[in-house]
Amino acid sequence: MNTRPQAEIREELRLVEEDLEQVRKSAASLRQRIGERADEPTDAAERAALIESADEQEALVFQLEGRREQLLAQLGSRSSG
Repeated sequence: MNTRPQAEIREELRLVEEDLEQVRKSAASLRQRIGERADEPTDAAERAALIESADEQEALVFQLEGRREQLLAQLGSRSSG
């Protein structure tokens, strides 16, 4: 059973949602940069590093979405319990 106050859960949820927005924008920017020919990385290693960075950002999005769902479930169980 979770004994955290609802206000604390809501604040964490707000922070997670802010992080999600920032990380999604960052990942999209990286993917756009990878796809643009005018700003193409100078070599294969740089291109691979950009792809790896974008993949890491997308993995972080997945983790943050999971945390958001956990927080929403906590809030939902408190309002119905």
